[in-house]
Amino acid sequence: MRTSLIVKEFDEIINKDNKKPWMSCHDLPSQTFNDLKIFIEEVNTSEIESDILDFMRIGYKRDYGDVITVRNYVGLIQMKDGTQIEILPKIAKQDNDAETKKIFLGMLRTLKEFSGKVFNSSSLNTDRMNLYEIFINMYLQEVRYLINKGVKSFYERKEENPNVFKGKLNVREQINKNLLHKEKFYIEYDEYTVNRPENRLIKSTLLKLQKLSNYIENIKEIRNLLNSFEFIDESKNYDKDFSQVVIDRSNKEYENLMDWSRVFLYNKSFTTFSGSTAARSLLFPMEKVFESFVANELKKSTRDKQWEISTQDRGLFLFDSPEKFSLRPDIVIRLEDDEVVVMDTKWKVLVNDERRNYGVFQADMYQMYAYAKKYNAKKVIVIYPLNTEMRETVTFISDDGVEVNLFFIDLNNTDQSINKLINLI
Repeated sequence: MRTSLIVKEFDEIINKDNKKPWMSCHDLPSQTFNDLKIFIEEVNTSEIESDILDFMRIGYKRDYGDVITVRNYVGLIQMKDGTQIEILPKIAKQDNDAETKKIFLGMLRTLKEFSGKVFNSSSLNTDRMNLYEIFINMYLQEVRYLINKGVKSFYERKEENPNVFKGKLNVREQINKNLLHKEKFYIEYDEYTVNRPENRLIKSTLLKLQKLSNYIENIKEIRNLLNSFEFIDESKNYDKDFSQVVIDRSNKEYENLMDWSRVFLYNKSFTTFSGSTAARSLLFPMEKVFESFVANELKKSTRDKQWEISTQDRGLFLFDSPEKFSLRPDIVIRLEDDEVVVMDTKWKVLVNDERRNYGVFQADMYQMYAYAKKYNAKKVIVIYPLNTEMRETVTFISDDGVEVNLFFIDLNNTDQSINKLINLI
């Protein structure tokens, strides 16, 4: 049985029983293929923003039979039979899977879930690890950082009934329990301990990952890290321990670890997919990843400018009386001279065909026009990933002066693309 399959966005997967020598698509064993179909159909679309067709599409082609097309979500699905399906983004001019992973991980680092001190990909051996092992490795780096900084302790209230007095006598319990045992003292006291909920959850996560990981370097690191949790109990009740975790200034370094511990312990993803045929999944919507990445790169490259850059800008409505249909562009830049530039990001492959409007959705253009009018924008820019067909900026100008530009980011050379974008602004 095949244990792993690497696919990219827009690749097709078919049932291995239907595979012919001349077919170039991917295939899975019949049972695994059918389980994947069930998983796709069971996705609870009421809990996620995107429609099921944006996740994976099930279609039918003559001679091929049922065909699963991968779209817009990137990450890893592990089926209950052990088969791992690794989904990578489609990046122009990049056929090397290891390099694609590095680019993707660089994009992921701009998401809140990857904002920790050491959640980075610079030292990762991406050609030897699948995405799940990479995420495990990132988690281990974050735990190592915590240990080096110091695992947090706290005062825990204890109640005991020993023969030796210490702390404070609980008079009520002393009367209830020791009326006939004058030699005992029902006491309360505070004990300084590392056995706090956050540490119990981390230890439980490490123990679980020790069983899940197949990468020897990760397994070795988990063993080393567990030595620092020797005097910490495993979590007996995940829900209870998570409910007791309060992140504040004193334990900020636990924030990402708690997010990822929840992912690993509950077999959940940051996007909520549910299903009975997958053991676990960790999937990211590329639309969200691309938006976060572009905004982050823009902010980094314009630190020397007096620009105000906001994401998911709110406050304006398409209609003012009454206020209806909220506008929420991905990126709004307010320049030094108070002029406004509005941007939207679209994770979509355009085509170099003017007669087909380059593959741009008509609704998107209506939306951009509304942004231009309501924000009184100097310029509106729609940002797409560069592909082999579309490389140059395309500009549309209406008869009332609204200018909409289609701009393309080369993910293999982001710095150069961002500089061009800044010049366009």
